[in-house]
Amino acid sequence: IKTNVEVGIFTLHTPNMDLYSDEPEIVIESLNASRELQSKKETNIGKLIYFKSFHEVRKVIKKFNPDIVHSHYASSYGLVGALSNFHPYLISVWGSDIYSFPRYSNIYKKVLNYSLNKADLILATSNSLMLETKKYCNKTIDLIPFGIDTSKFVSKRFDSLFSTDDIVIGTIKTLEKNYRIEYLIKAFHILSAKYSNISLKLLIVGKGTQREVLEKLVQKLGIKDKTIFAGFIHPDDIPKYHNMLDIFVAVSEEESFGVAVLESCACEKPVVVSNVGGFPEVVTNNETGLIVEKNNIISIVNSLEKLILNPDLRKRMGKNGRQKVISQYDWEESVKKMLTVYRSFTYE
Repeated sequence: IKTNVEVGIFTLHTPNMDLYSDEPEIVIESLNASRELQSKKETNIGKLIYFKSFHEVRKVIKKFNPDIVHSHYASSYGLVGALSNFHPYLISVWGSDIYSFPRYSNIYKKVLNYSLNKADLILATSNSLMLETKKYCNKTIDLIPFGIDTSKFVSKRFDSLFSTDDIVIGTIKTLEKNYRIEYLIKAFHILSAKYSNISLKLLIVGKGTQREVLEKLVQKLGIKDKTIFAGFIHPDDIPKYHNMLDIFVAVSEEESFGVAVLESCACEKPVVVSNVGGFPEVVTNNETGLIVEKNNIISIVNSLEKLILNPDLRKRMGKNGRQKVISQYDWEESVKKMLTVYRSFTYE
């Protein structure tokens, strides 16, 4: 989409400039504090880094002279933006900043209250996230879902790590506790033992603190020869890995939206998701995928078994999923909605 919007990005991290090589007009300012943030991210000291950075933010704002400041993630950059005292000020909430952050302590809850109530408008990606956010503020909240580029995420033949006889089950997620990837592994183990006559494979894509734990579980269950840990992949390669799958699985304990789920749907893959957060909004049960009970391995096994044994069902759900993404989660439509929000502030 061609727009007349100038974009400036402020980050405390060291950005991967390769991701912006096609967007030379974007201005990026960084404090390069990635190492310090990584070492202190689970502590109150980690949040102090955001608190202290607002002086630098004010300098960047003065230099760039924006019409709008828009922070992403209410508990960190939301605080930085709030402390800048710039208006119009927008905050996009993402998920763990609302579901998890305020539960750590009353101090964190007050930080979230402060950040949200300084905003002129709050943006959420799902109805469930919107309702949760309303517990912490009395502000207008608009719903703008993440969009999927359906020209990029499409069913397509790529070089694969698997043979055409394999039925590949997997996920593309950060390897963290909340995503409960161990349940996927245990469910896969049960099914691979039950259906030894079917060539079942497990693909786990992503990096995170749980990788070693998950690898040890795979080793313990004796399914190492059926499992591939692909690690971190470049964003441009994500469609390729979605297309390696026959069934996509996301059985998180909490989930604000489900971008990876919709990406897989756009690639015409059936999905199995837990009944939490935004998943029931993006997945139509028995039409685009199957919704399972949270933290219930047997429920996961039963749903995967149904899809493994029914290739026609997999195909039908995949087709339905892509149509749902095109009709409800198109990238260009989401961008247009965001531009409408921006213009509503600049034209006042």
